[in-house]
Amino acid sequence: MASRFDIGFAKTARASGGLAILLQIADQTAAGLGEVDPEGIVTRAAGVAKFTGKALKTLDVLAPHGAPVDRILVLGLGEADKLVAHDWLKAGGAAAGKIGRADKATIYLDAPGATVTAKNAADFALGMQLGAYSFDIYKTKKGDDDDAKNGKAAKVTIVTAAASAAKKANDVSDAVAEGVILARNLVNEPANVLGPVEFAEKAKALEKLGVEVEILTEREMKRLGMGALLGVAQGSVRPPRLAVMHWKGGKEKDRPVAFIGKGVVFDTGGISIKPAAGMEDMKGDMGGAAAVIGLMHTLAARKAKANVVGILGLVENMPDGNAQRPGDIVKSMSGQTIEIINTDAEGRLVLCDALWYCNETFKPQFMINLATLTGAIMVALGSHHAGLFSNDDTLAARLTAAGLSTNERLWRMPLGREYDKMIDSKFADMKNTGGRYAGSITAAQFLHRFVKETPWAHLDIAGTAMGSPTDEINQSWGSGFGVRLLDELVRANYES
Repeated sequence: MASRFDIGFAKTARASGGLAILLQIADQTAAGLGEVDPEGIVTRAAGVAKFTGKALKTLDVLAPHGAPVDRILVLGLGEADKLVAHDWLKAGGAAAGKIGRADKATIYLDAPGATVTAKNAADFALGMQLGAYSFDIYKTKKGDDDDAKNGKAAKVTIVTAAASAAKKANDVSDAVAEGVILARNLVNEPANVLGPVEFAEKAKALEKLGVEVEILTEREMKRLGMGALLGVAQGSVRPPRLAVMHWKGGKEKDRPVAFIGKGVVFDTGGISIKPAAGMEDMKGDMGGAAAVIGLMHTLAARKAKANVVGILGLVENMPDGNAQRPGDIVKSMSGQTIEIINTDAEGRLVLCDALWYCNETFKPQFMINLATLTGAIMVALGSHHAGLFSNDDTLAARLTAAGLSTNERLWRMPLGREYDKMIDSKFADMKNTGGRYAGSITAAQFLHRFVKETPWAHLDIAGTAMGSPTDEINQSWGSGFGVRLLDELVRANYES
């Protein structure tokens, strides 16, 4: 999906036509006034409108006759001492939303009173790309702005003294944007287009970036004894796949870090079928797998100096004459047996075999799985935090810090023996649900039984991967949650 913007950086620029965007710290003057507003129109308009530069507030002025640009927009940054990294992304997203039909824009970033670094500039550009994203490939009639531009990207020049370093930093930001947008596209795709086989092909396409990819078919998974994953898939005519991606950017002797994603491309609930209302949203039940493939794209595109494994468990959960039933008992790859209480608690069945396979095959430093796993986590945390469960305090702390840095926030939830007892079964080693109460915790306890002593974290992203609140950098139903979070985790802690 083509970007709406062709973004470049310059230390100085002579604006000519189009839109000028001037950033302003609260109660200071705007950047670039001398270049685009020699007559002082913006200052007078700000006085009339009582515009002071509060965060994300805007002042939009049609440029007077003789001005070098057609339109001037002042974008507030708020108070300088309260600016944090994520504010630059939000400012970029807000700017993207104001460009409209303009075919070019000059953005003056160096607001008086602010210290603008190369990373700030790159984050602003990243915010623009993410804020401009829309998923409209199935619409036969495009928006007015798209019609006016005839599909051409608007040329954007970001003016900052840090331009040289910003260009280099933006190469990383571009890789992050590509990963997030890939994840968003996959979550937004309808399930009749994106099945397990098609999803696996998306993983295979990462070979172009140097990722080693292996796709396990149903036959190979049967040979490995993945009865839990295969049990979910047996009601669908679409065969399951396990996509195994390996990026080798670190030292050969370094053990990899591993990320595992739940990829249920559509979840009817199986025989324990879901209510009809809202079931269309279950095309997004592969948000965990989407985040993992988006992360692997980002890491490969920016040539991360780390060894990373990404695994996607890809199935469709459908009810038919061959579907598994409540009361069935399946045998997982670990050898542990599972009584199926509810066929709609299917994601943990997919993940348990994928986790065991990952641990046995790659002996990773840690494993992190992502899944749109439970509605219970939304009851607990809403849509502003994802649930974090972990058997390792260091890993949990690093994840929490990465969440605060990227604003993809996590909240740690408990694990414990009392909860673990809730999934004991009378007929098998365990059952796949512990009942209504503590539903997100008992799901995590289930997964915990398949990781041995390896440091592990489970991220329940049911409230954040799809249908989460929109903001300046995300106007999409599918958010791509997890890509920026985990890229920051790897960058800050695990690159050589």
